[in-house]
Amino acid sequence: MPQIAFLKAFRFRRNATEQRRWLQTSVIEGIPATIIGNILGGPILTAFLLYLKAGSTAVGLVLAIQSLANIVQVFAAFFMQRMENRKFWMALSGILHRMFWVLTGLIPVLLPAPARVPAFVALFACSFISAAVSGVVWSSLMSDMVPAQVRGRYFGVRNTVHWAFASIALLLSGQILESAGSPAAGFAILYLTAAICTVWNGIMLLRYPNLPFEKSQETSGVGRLLKPVRDRAFMTATGFIALFILIQNAAVPLFSYVMLDILGVSYTAVTVVTTVQMIVMMISYYAWGSLNARYPAFTLLLCSLPFIALACLLWAGLAFLPVLTVLVLVHVALGIGQGGYNLLNFTFLIGDTPKADRPMYIAVFAAATGLMGFVGPLIGGILYDAIAGGPAWMGQYGISMFTGLIMMALAGAGPFILSASRVPR
Repeated sequence: MPQIAFLKAFRFRRNATEQRRWLQTSVIEGIPATIIGNILGGPILTAFLLYLKAGSTAVGLVLAIQSLANIVQVFAAFFMQRMENRKFWMALSGILHRMFWVLTGLIPVLLPAPARVPAFVALFACSFISAAVSGVVWSSLMSDMVPAQVRGRYFGVRNTVHWAFASIALLLSGQILESAGSPAAGFAILYLTAAICTVWNGIMLLRYPNLPFEKSQETSGVGRLLKPVRDRAFMTATGFIALFILIQNAAVPLFSYVMLDILGVSYTAVTVVTTVQMIVMMISYYAWGSLNARYPAFTLLLCSLPFIALACLLWAGLAFLPVLTVLVLVHVALGIGQGGYNLLNFTFLIGDTPKADRPMYIAVFAAATGLMGFVGPLIGGILYDAIAGGPAWMGQYGISMFTGLIMMALAGAGPFILSASRVPR
């Protein structure tokens, strides 16, 4: 009954309260952002890089940039103490993020082949540096916009709506690439769509409220930085998650590379199994959000990690099962795990951290996990280069399987490691 009442309150109404209109704006704003992220990111990003003739190391580098850029959030958190208009900086950095990403679509048209991958790396880095700034400001603003008592359910519903659009967008993207007649024509359609969505998203970002910002009581920058660093429970949790992400990112971001380049799976098949993952994520967001109404976010976050490890272990099924069967099972497990991680990681950061110092807590967490997230894909790319010419099974499922074994052991040890530092669970 409480869930039904919450969903009724979430519906769009003409006479909605001001706070409800803010929450509705956030839902609408996320739709074009989600579409852009899925018609230019994920397996489509890998496909575009392969179209530019990037190797596995270059693919790993680009995928790692998304995580490394989060280190910029530390500097953004310092700068936020001088902000009087969070809405302006969130909108500016959010628009720049998507604008730089869309500009990568011009690379095959304007640049010769040798310059294409370096140019992509440069524009992509600018895009995700902007995204990192936008992310820390947006998280701070959302923590003030969304009432604490409904955060888990609200973000569960919000993410469910967005991933419904993500699933459709990705599925259509694969069909467009297969049926456009040439990769150039297919990518042109996708990038044009992303450009339109960038304009739509920018308009919606400007409709967010500019709520008063409660700043840290620490007068010095060093004091603000040390506030989360001295929080033993927070840093233990951050270190554990960062280590898990380091191992995870040696395999998971390269799933699309394995499917497209090593297994030779078609664009359509890759987007179909990734869409299965998104549908599962869409359902799991709501389920994890509902559970978060009863259980602490970090407890549930720990419960999501074994599903990500299982997704890696399931690649071993290629030894005796059809390829598509294994890929579907892998992406179902990954959808459950990542749905829980994405939602609960965010609700943990905006719910279990001090309000005035929350931007720095978010930034420190993002910097630590971002650094490990950067190193992970680089290691993965180097590993796939190193095994070239070796046993076929190592490239097909060996790296993912061994990564999954390590992750499962770490996930099992997590509760014991964290209980020693009294991490709230």
